[in-house]
Amino acid sequence: MRSKALYVVALALVLGGCAGSSTHDLLNRTAIDAPASAIAATHEIFVATTRKKAATDPRQVFGGDRSLTTSYARVDMTVPKTHKVGSIERAKGRAPSDPAKDFAAARVAYYRDAQVFAKAIGADITRRGDRVLVFVHGFNNGFDDGVYRITQIVHDTGYPGTPLLFSWASAGRTTGYIYDKESANAARDDLEATLKMLSKTRAKSIDIIAHSMGTWVTMEALRQLAIEGNRDLGGKLGNVVLASPDIDVDVFKKQMMRYGKPDRPFTVLLSNDDRALQVSSFISGAKPRVGDYSDAADLASYGVTVADLSQTRGADQLNHAKFANNPFLVGLLGDRLRLPAGLGDDQIDAQPIDTLGKGIGQTVGSVAEIVITTPFKVLTIATGGG
Repeated sequence: MRSKALYVVALALVLGGCAGSSTHDLLNRTAIDAPASAIAATHEIFVATTRKKAATDPRQVFGGDRSLTTSYARVDMTVPKTHKVGSIERAKGRAPSDPAKDFAAARVAYYRDAQVFAKAIGADITRRGDRVLVFVHGFNNGFDDGVYRITQIVHDTGYPGTPLLFSWASAGRTTGYIYDKESANAARDDLEATLKMLSKTRAKSIDIIAHSMGTWVTMEALRQLAIEGNRDLGGKLGNVVLASPDIDVDVFKKQMMRYGKPDRPFTVLLSNDDRALQVSSFISGAKPRVGDYSDAADLASYGVTVADLSQTRGADQLNHAKFANNPFLVGLLGDRLRLPAGLGDDQIDAQPIDTLGKGIGQTVGSVAEIVITTPFKVLTIATGGG
């Protein structure tokens, strides 16, 4: 019993690395100016959230308490020219963000209701080329963590459309796993409603990237849409990427059985060295999670593409966010998102992936490979040597 208790304590400490910071301030107390020459880009991040506004510190914008309704906002984020692909440069602790060195929030705008928000994001989608990317964050994430991550993904992948963060009410604490799981459950209808809202705009492709526990929210919303007979959002659902899914394997299979074999690219990213999911499995009674499941062919039989990232390195100690912090994988993700959403998984060509790997293999580290299992074939992709 003593060894088990020590293991739980150790796991709790490890889980501290899931979020980007021990504090969750997004806004500076006072503005810090930076020359335009120091800024690489400004990204307008639209937000739909089931969080309440931060009660004790407005710099957090939205806190960890649940709201029974969805709130809407837009955060204007800047990225410094010193930014490196796969990184999120942010100030230490509660120090102010310096736009010349850090990701920084320049402005937050709030929308009074869903109708006003739908009009604003609809106009942006039309202006940017009729695509929208929905990002759903994972466990132990403050509102700031989600904003930073989607900004980094959009910037590093060169996503051409409109970014939308769906932020459910994670407590942003290492001890908040059960609270977060219930918050994820509570947010299912809100994500479904948000996706339906987007389907009524002129968007031609609604792409989704979900991470960790956020994949649970996403799969439940997609399952509900399938039950309603609208699983592809009127033909507008584009790429779906589930990164490090924190979902029981059996539950995922039942979700996919209800959803049906996807008509559009539907990708699961897993890794057998994902320490965060090892913790989740322990908490859940040693049941395997989708994100570290060893039988890719079994998952692929449900119509999804499985990318095994086990042999690639992550920049975080948990190996839980490789899809976003490994430069090679970020490049692959960008290539995937730029493909036409109607391109089926049976049409995947390994050549562009292999070519990309030769150019940046040194940034990945030692010799590694990615194994991609589709319902049709298995590809092994070398990512370079060092």
